[in-house]
Amino acid sequence: MKFKILTFSMLFILLNQCQTDVPEKTLIPKQANEFIWIYKPAGDHFFGPDTKHLKEGQWYNDWVPNDHTFVKGDDGKWHIFGITHPRVDSDPIKEGIHEGEYASFHAVSSANSFKGTLKKHHYADLPKVLPPKERPGEVLANHAPYIIKKDGLYQMIYGHSPIRLAVSKDLFKWQPKGELFSDSDGTRDPNVLFHNDIYYVVYCSIKSVRLVKSKDLVHWTKPKVILTTRKFDPESPSLIYFNNSFYLFVCSWDGVWDGKDIQGAYQHKTYVYHSKDMMDFGVDDEKEITTLNSHAPEIFQDEDGKWYISSVEWPNRGVSIDKLNWEAQK
Repeated sequence: MKFKILTFSMLFILLNQCQTDVPEKTLIPKQANEFIWIYKPAGDHFFGPDTKHLKEGQWYNDWVPNDHTFVKGDDGKWHIFGITHPRVDSDPIKEGIHEGEYASFHAVSSANSFKGTLKKHHYADLPKVLPPKERPGEVLANHAPYIIKKDGLYQMIYGHSPIRLAVSKDLFKWQPKGELFSDSDGTRDPNVLFHNDIYYVVYCSIKSVRLVKSKDLVHWTKPKVILTTRKFDPESPSLIYFNNSFYLFVCSWDGVWDGKDIQGAYQHKTYVYHSKDMMDFGVDDEKEITTLNSHAPEIFQDEDGKWYISSVEWPNRGVSIDKLNWEAQK
């Protein structure tokens, strides 16, 4: 009898050990490919200063958004901030494709739930944020803002080189706080992950995505290359932690554009990489798990935990949203 009890006990332990040793399946993000065009920029006066093709104070009907971020405010509304500038009718188009990107657009929802904002042209424009006149001494560019909340203040981290910081109590009035960090190879398109009480900022540089970290948003580590992309120039990285793994979403620019249509400048191929180690996403397609259709995507969850992927200037002129689901790797 004792032998049988011992045998059954050992069998239970072995079975339990086998279950524990079963590797966790990698979850793959799958989009619905049913984009909803939630934001179309309204006409506005150019904030300045003058550029070759744009005049301060002049009205322009057609505006072009780019890298952006979503944040739910204390007012219960969802807000979008992102790169913006008037469309430049230069000849060739390439000459003015990024001309005048000196401030962020700010658009707000009228619904309190994100699901309620998923309607055509739902978001309404508010005054532009942090043009050069509001941040004297900085470089003109105001690119790719990302917003988190810390110590009761909204913290906007933006670029490009150097990466800078502005703070706000309400998402409407912003106070520049100066430079956070820089990289001799350049810093573009910052994105933030707060994980285990540490702030991780990923950004694009020469043929690579790099990472720095900080406990206080003041003191930063030296940059580390976490992904090398020899086949394209990386853009608009998003780093998330999900299912005990790290996922890095990176938009690509391969330099192929005939310059005839503005949307051709906003390529919509986004590569997704998976790793257990956020410091190592490999070289080229070493840790690539899928590709998605989106330009400058933001990957985020709503109040109910549902996942979404955004895209700008494709498939619509403005910001669009698609649902994102996760499926086990086969």
